[in-house]
Formats: sequence, C-alpha cells, structure tokens
Amino acid sequence: MATADDLTARARIRDAALRQFGEQGFERTTIRGIAATAGVSPGLVRHHFGSKDALRDAVDEHVLTEIRRINDEVRKGIAANGEFSEDAITRAAIRPFQGYLARAMVDGSAIISAFFDQIVGLTEEWLGDAEELTDNEFFADRRTRAAVLSAMAMGVPLLREQLSRVLGVDSFSPEGERMVSMALLDIYSHVLITPELAAAARKAFDSYGGGDHE
Repeated sequence: MATADDLTARARIRDAALRQFGEQGFERTTIRGIAATAGVSPGLVRHHFGSKDALRDAVDEHVLTEIRRINDEVRKGIAANGEFSEDAITRAAIRPFQGYLARAMVDGSAIISAFFDQIVGLTEEWLGDAEELTDNEFFADRRTRAAVLSAMAMGVPLLREQLSRVLGVDSFSPEGERMVSMALLDIYSHVLITPELAAAARKAFDSYGGGDHE
C-alpha cells in the first residue's frame, strides 16, 4: 500500500518532470535530472513510474485532467454569476502548463492527439454556449469551428519566441500574459467583418468551387 510520503514523492516527481519536459523537451530530459529537481533518487523515479516514457504519459494525463477541471470551473462560474474567475482572468491556473503544452505539441507523445481532441471538445462546449445567445447563421459545423479555433489558440504558446519578440516581453511572463489576454478579449468581443461581408465572401467562395478550381 502506498504511504502519504509515497504519494507526495510521486506528485513531486510528476511536477518536476512537467517542468523539465517543458523547458528541455522529452529527449534532452533525463531521469537523473528529474530526480534532482524533485529532490529524490533516480531509483525512486523508476520505482513510481518505471520509465521516462511512462512518466511522460503520467504527466500528459495529469495535464489533461487539470485542463478539464479548470475549464469546468470557469464555465460554472460564468453560469452562476456571469463573471470570469480571478484565475481565468489572470491565466494563473493555466500558467504551470503553458511551456509543457507548447513543447509537447512539437515533440509529440502517445496521447497528444487525445489531448488535442479534448481541447476541441472543450471549445465545442464554449461555442455551444455562445450559440445560445445569438441567431447568427454559421457556415461551418461546430466541430470544424472548434478544431480551427483550438489550432489557432495553440499557436500562441507554440509561437512564443516570435510573439515575445513582437510584443517586446516574454509572452509567458505576467506582463506578456496580460498583453495576450487583452488582445484575445478584443478579438473575441469585436466583430472583424460584418455579416453582410461574410455572406458575400461565402457566396464568392462557393462560386469558385471552394477553392478547388485551377
């Protein structure tokens, strides 16, 4: 039976691996480095997780669970009082996972496809909530819109270096996160083109066969 100390050590190892994988990537991270960061022996890392691959799987599952929990709490808060929570506004809850998520998308992992699918599912829920507040016509189905929006959102951490260069600050820093958050609020709350222009663009697109013409 696992003791409380065992469970605490396991969590420390997992969190150390999350940081190491995010900062160095999976290939460059070592069991010894993770153990040193967690303050345990390499043998204890292997005792709890068996291998670096199994440890990465555990980190992936932890991140997926936390992302789902954070999303559910934000949606519940909005449903209850029509406001975002402090964590949602400051992005504090998601901050520990940003570097890892960006690196995992580049490195790939056994369940990273499942992770993207879950993000798309969460985005579908948000789009469903938004659709209840409007009678606008949509050109694409909700799943497609959710997938594209998720890919666009994930581009923010993936392009951290380039985005930070343009902003003049690290986009993962508190100042950078605020700049990104304010920009996203503008993008999500302001119409980029009118419904009439969108309809005209749709008509033109259809007349050209969806871009498949030569």
